[in-house]
Amino acid sequence: MIERHKTTDRMSQIVRHNDTIYLAGQVGKGDTVAAQTADCLDCVDALLKEAGSSREHILQAVIWLADMADFAEMNAVWDAWVPKGHAPARATGEAKLATPDFRVEVIVIAAVAN
Repeated sequence: MIERHKTTDRMSQIVRHNDTIYLAGQVGKGDTVAAQTADCLDCVDALLKEAGSSREHILQAVIWLADMADFAEMNAVWDAWVPKGHAPARATGEAKLATPDFRVEVIVIAAVAN
């Protein structure tokens, strides 16, 4: 069974298929990569909670940076956010994001918390 939440004509913020949760890419507000990363991870937390999961159940994360020069700044926030012993599979790459204001986007796949 597939469930979709926070759905528009274009996309759903949450898609749940059986015990797997897929989140749309999350971007954040702020003037720095650190601020944007923290904000988008807050969004990830809220969406995971709504879907019946948490950061301890993240299976995979894909992170896009507008500039790989921001890798260390983003990682400082990420490393503090990921619970010890629960680091997901992860990839990070550089991409032109939807607007020039966006400097980081995080995409998450997680398991339902049982």
